[in-house]
Amino acid sequence: MEKLIIKGGKRLRGETSVSGAKNVVLKVLVAACLTEDKVVIENIPFISDLMVMVDIIRHLGGDVRFGNHLISIKVKNIKTDTIDLEQAAEIRTSFMFLAPLLARKKSAVIPNPGGCRIGARPIDRIVKGLQKMNVSIAYESKDGYFHAKTTGLKGIKYRFSKSTHTGTETLILAAVLAKGKTILENAAEEPEIDELISFLNKMGARVKRVKKRTIEIVGVNKLSGTTFRIGYDRNEVVTLAVAAILTKGDIFIKGIKRNGLSEFLHELKKVGGGFEEKENGIRFFYKEELSPTKVVTSSYPAFMTDWQGPWALLMTKANGESIVHETVYENRFSYVSELEKMGGQFELFNPKVKSPRTFYNFNIDNDGEYHALKIKGPTNLHNGVLTITDLRAGATLVLAALSAKGESIIFGLEHLDRGYEQLDLRLKKLGANIERVNDE
Repeated sequence: MEKLIIKGGKRLRGETSVSGAKNVVLKVLVAACLTEDKVVIENIPFISDLMVMVDIIRHLGGDVRFGNHLISIKVKNIKTDTIDLEQAAEIRTSFMFLAPLLARKKSAVIPNPGGCRIGARPIDRIVKGLQKMNVSIAYESKDGYFHAKTTGLKGIKYRFSKSTHTGTETLILAAVLAKGKTILENAAEEPEIDELISFLNKMGARVKRVKKRTIEIVGVNKLSGTTFRIGYDRNEVVTLAVAAILTKGDIFIKGIKRNGLSEFLHELKKVGGGFEEKENGIRFFYKEELSPTKVVTSSYPAFMTDWQGPWALLMTKANGESIVHETVYENRFSYVSELEKMGGQFELFNPKVKSPRTFYNFNIDNDGEYHALKIKGPTNLHNGVLTITDLRAGATLVLAALSAKGESIIFGLEHLDRGYEQLDLRLKKLGANIERVNDE
């Protein structure tokens, strides 16, 4: 079993860069299966989620080869319409293979998807959209698979009932080879979606945003191969930014800009966190005692749900009570009990909101979860033995150990490795006292 041993209290300093975006590369891998030509993807992060996706593509009959942070994919023929149950259980993005399978094989047999357990993440918004596109799809409880068939995908006009990042991307992928025009309303706005659109258009697709939350796709007969470079991972930027301020350090991140980070930078400025935008990157540093604040997570361009764990941790250093209100997922405070072991002072609660069914992006009925967190600060955390339960919670616990007094041990690294490439080694180069140990 692997574990991290971290001796906290070191100020992180230096220059670094971030990996290609996890939330782009996984979707681009699916999109590459829409053509029989070779696709080359540059600046890929070597993370475990990517390797699961590669295994799925190879299972489908694809030829996948690696280079220096690049990958080439060629799926000349899809030899099966069925995704392996065990592979799908490891990653939620597996469900998106519905699109290339339906477009090229006219059928798909896909298990209920897996991934981090941070909420129900309903896929009914995807299923309803595909049904309108001339897909017969039903879940068979006896085998745990969705069975889908079509005589040909057809363009539609479809409005998502609530914002859905994965739903928007899946229907875009299904629509690019469909007959006719598709218009998606109330579509998600995340920069990662626009990056996927750019990739598809390089392959010969006809996709564009006609309004902020409306996307138009005109189906084409075929897509071609291309070469595409993945942009930087903004979640990793926030992780390193918080690491700098939390440890009273100073980190310069090369090759990044404000785009996609504006709401984080806005909140950081409000609480007194230091940052400086330069021509070739952004510097993050400790400047002064932090002020408390309230943030509400929501769909882009609001404060991102993936940022709330590191942010809640940062607010343990603020002088007063802060609040994080989570509206995207119903179960995203798993890190709280672990931080309490380290001396953190928190209170989970449910704020009063008007029209909760509309306000929350998940099904609020009888979910039995708390959706907001009070953070009392300033608090000096001490060492602890910690267990990671999901990807972003994992980054939060690593940051906590870096800032805490004493030696901490962290288990559950398989969750962290899903989205961060060699995070421990990169933190070490910035001055962290961190070691990955494998107990045989």
